[in-house]
Amino acid sequence: MNQEQQRAIARKGGEAVSMNRAHMAEIGRKGGEASGQNRRAAAQNRMNKENQNQANTPGQENQGGPSGENRER
Repeated sequence: MNQEQQRAIARKGGEAVSMNRAHMAEIGRKGGEASGQNRRAAAQNRMNKENQNQANTPGQENQGGPSGENRER
């Protein structure tokens, strides 16, 4: 079987599958759900990293300024 024959067979199969609108809708829905899950997971990972960075950075309010020294005037 050569490449042209394989393409013709694949094209016929694709045409037959795409005629089934319910099947195509199901495929699209699954793809959309997967895409949404990936976006939510990525957003959650970004938030977790930001929260970890904030927790690991000591607050400036108890250190007396950027140098970390407590000075009384």
